[in-house]
Amino acid sequence: MIMTQDESLLSLNFPSIGALDFASPAIPPSPHAEGSMGSIFCSDELIFGGHPRYRNLMRNTIWRHGEKTSINVPIFKDKNTPSPFIEDLSMLGTPADYATAKPDHIYMDHAVFGFGMCCLQVTFQAQNVTESRWLYDQLTPLTPVLLALSAATPIFRSHLADVDSRYNVISASCDDRTAGERGLAPLTYPGKWQLAKSRHGTTDCYLHPSSAKYNDQPLEMDENFYNQLREGGIDEHMSKHIAHLFIRDPLQVFRERIEQDDANCSEHFETLNCGNWRTLRFKPPPDNSPNIGWRVEFRPTEIQLTDFENAAIASFIFLLTRVIAHSRMSFLLPITMVHENIQRAQKRDAVLYQKFYFRKINHYFLEDLSAPEEQCDGESITEMSIQEIICGNGDDFPGLTTLIRHYLDSTEVDLETRATISQYLSFIEKRASGQIWTLAHWIRDFVNNHPAYTHNSVVPDETVYDLMKKMDAISDGREHCPNLLG
Repeated sequence: MIMTQDESLLSLNFPSIGALDFASPAIPPSPHAEGSMGSIFCSDELIFGGHPRYRNLMRNTIWRHGEKTSINVPIFKDKNTPSPFIEDLSMLGTPADYATAKPDHIYMDHAVFGFGMCCLQVTFQAQNVTESRWLYDQLTPLTPVLLALSAATPIFRSHLADVDSRYNVISASCDDRTAGERGLAPLTYPGKWQLAKSRHGTTDCYLHPSSAKYNDQPLEMDENFYNQLREGGIDEHMSKHIAHLFIRDPLQVFRERIEQDDANCSEHFETLNCGNWRTLRFKPPPDNSPNIGWRVEFRPTEIQLTDFENAAIASFIFLLTRVIAHSRMSFLLPITMVHENIQRAQKRDAVLYQKFYFRKINHYFLEDLSAPEEQCDGESITEMSIQEIICGNGDDFPGLTTLIRHYLDSTEVDLETRATISQYLSFIEKRASGQIWTLAHWIRDFVNNHPAYTHNSVVPDETVYDLMKKMDAISDGREHCPNLLG
């Protein structure tokens, strides 16, 4: 036994990371110790363990960035929340230690606030490189939909936030861009380009030739690598994607693995590819692995409390890949609209109140994947709610679950499997319509109704403790929660 009788294992984003004495045993931070990450909230010992990977990742991130991690999340303004909300951090450090803290925000200052988050990532294998590029592109506009649908992180450092998702927190926690790369100073070593965003963020470009017209933002890339790839016979769009990866430094390389036979080993590329954390990851077959083909990793989804919820969401995404591959239906949007949708997806109760750019059902079915798609005009794109995207709106779009059911009707699926899938699709539809809540909404409701919470946006330890007990009971099936599970 690894866990004791008074311990439980939960799939969640712990709401009190960085709060006073949140770890057991308590390990006080040492912001001014030699070699420290400088956090006034978290000790470096919490995440290093016995392996150097995360220590090196975080130290190299700070070294490149030129200053310690700085994360600011907008505070949720409850009826007793001071305005402006300015937290007194003077007992934790000097003013220089929290100089980047913003009014009306929750301040965090360590990569553990991002790396300590949990998520649900699903990897799909395609038949070949062409289908994998096609899937990558078609899944890109769906990433904000699944982020909003799975929202599960409304509390950071025991404070209620005005967002429901971890996504921008992780992006800020691993931002290794130098001041020059951020456009705040002249470019100096090791920076070479001004970079629009952190290495963790939204997908930057479509990969398939038919999608090229929707790449409507400038793409930073290493021209030398781009030219080398083009001379080697790689098409323009894949060459741009790979050359874009090479604008980032590898955050760590083990000394004994530096010398490689690049003709027979792709380890250096894998290191670089896996150090670019986007909503999707395009994964070529690894060397010397004949059973592993071209893959697409779907990455934005928040972790859920129960196995049923996680299985339902993973199955839903998988079935969408089958619909896309089978029907050749296009969900493409201009890439800048996808970026805007990701920001909307993180807002409080986005699944109920936000509208998202989405394609109307204009019968864009591509029979020939080698031909470029005709770019849709403004009339082909509208703004839909999550419910309309999932369940349909009767006019512009039939709904993703309807498309899945039509696909299943054309396949030979046994009755037991079809019944399980029906449960999953019903769950997705009920969450999209608000009949059952996202975990983020449920957590907010629990905190709001807890007697120890004084409606000042600060979540007391007593509330967190009771929240954890309730979530543990729901997670292992000792209690059923209709608001979460129907």
